[in-house]
Amino acid sequence: MNAFELWSIACSNLKNVLSAEVYSRWIDIIVPVDCSPDGSFILSVDNDFCRDWITQHYQSFILDALHVAGADSIEKLTFTIQESTAQEDEHDAEHDKKRVEEKQIKRVRAVHKQHALLASPLNPNFTFENFVTGNSNSFAHGAALGASQEPGRAYNPLFIYGQTGIGKTHLMQAVGHKILERPNMSVCYVSSETLMNEYVDAIKNRTTIEFRQRYRSADVLLVDDIQFLASKEGLQEEFFHTFNALYDARKQIIMTSDLPPSALKGLEPRLVSRFGWGLVTEMECPDFETRLAILKYKISLTRVKLSDEILTFIAENIKSNVRSLEGALTRAVSFATLNNNMPLKLDMLRNLLKDQLSNERKKDLSFDEIQHAVVDFYDIRISDMSSKCRTRTFSNPRQVAMFLCRKLTMSSLPEIANSFEKTHATVVHACKTIQDRIQTEDDLREDVRQIVRTLGRDPSSINV
Repeated sequence: MNAFELWSIACSNLKNVLSAEVYSRWIDIIVPVDCSPDGSFILSVDNDFCRDWITQHYQSFILDALHVAGADSIEKLTFTIQESTAQEDEHDAEHDKKRVEEKQIKRVRAVHKQHALLASPLNPNFTFENFVTGNSNSFAHGAALGASQEPGRAYNPLFIYGQTGIGKTHLMQAVGHKILERPNMSVCYVSSETLMNEYVDAIKNRTTIEFRQRYRSADVLLVDDIQFLASKEGLQEEFFHTFNALYDARKQIIMTSDLPPSALKGLEPRLVSRFGWGLVTEMECPDFETRLAILKYKISLTRVKLSDEILTFIAENIKSNVRSLEGALTRAVSFATLNNNMPLKLDMLRNLLKDQLSNERKKDLSFDEIQHAVVDFYDIRISDMSSKCRTRTFSNPRQVAMFLCRKLTMSSLPEIANSFEKTHATVVHACKTIQDRIQTEDDLREDVRQIVRTLGRDPSSINV
């Protein structure tokens, strides 16, 4: 069976797995080339953007489909970049069958042409329409939406922080997409790593003027992972002046980070101060309801049916971040697709996700573990964790336990509050109180560090 026959069978399978829109936009534009002896399947796409996007989001689906087609020896995909020509189409009927219709090519190229104006292309799926909101991200979502509606006026700068994989980049790029719907508006999206590489190249090639103009002429500047500017003095100086130029011109600035500005080390105080001029908002790990809503939305984009029991199990057990949640769903969808005559049951799913479930358990401490470690350290009773007594003897350990539950678990504030039989506001106050006190009280900071070590975690991982 040659590459074209294999690809034809694989495509039939992919049509049943992916939505019609996803298939037409990203799969139908692929042209099979050959099967390599080294176990790779060679495919041709129009450009680098298509290759990177397909590799990142659909490679596992394609490999599964090829295995179903009988290509068990295929272990990886290799892409070549080759523009199609009219002459090629006339002389190669097999290739022509698998080429996208001309109107589809024009649409994709139009998107790429628009994205070429940006520092880096925006992910076409990272829109407000595709963002699932819940208690963990509703405030950040509202702020981003406000910034997109009144750029440079509402929440400028907007600083979004939170752990990896919870949707910060999605939300920031959604603003970019919304802005690009307006005529004559430019958006510049860049990661801190790319910004650093471009800055070094600009110095080397003596093109710093062009470098500055590129970023200072944007109507909206989106900078991902701003924490990586730490200890890069030259780039910090350059970004300081770029920030001032954009802010003074009332241009919108949005940044993401894994930590709030006040906790970023290695950054100049004048930068940290400016990051807090507008709105600083946190995105938390999604709670159960939000995780389930995300799964239901994602499964609606495919043609695969999974029971509510399966989706609920994934939502209850994969808590670390949205990226892991989507990875678990992809495994379940792939299994269901490859085994049409065998409904996916819970015992099968547990086996399918056993490595991921094991990692989740290692990552997340329980509230009970944290509360017991605290009461043992302070020599109080476990019932004191939820008592109404406000004396320092009991309130201090209780606040420390709430602080550690916030720092050492992926749980939401309401979930933490429920475990202590307290309100959401009480937990917020406790966390802020302990965070402020450990900055100035050496004894408390050492107590917290010791408890964290007892729980088998590194104190530096939570900046204590």
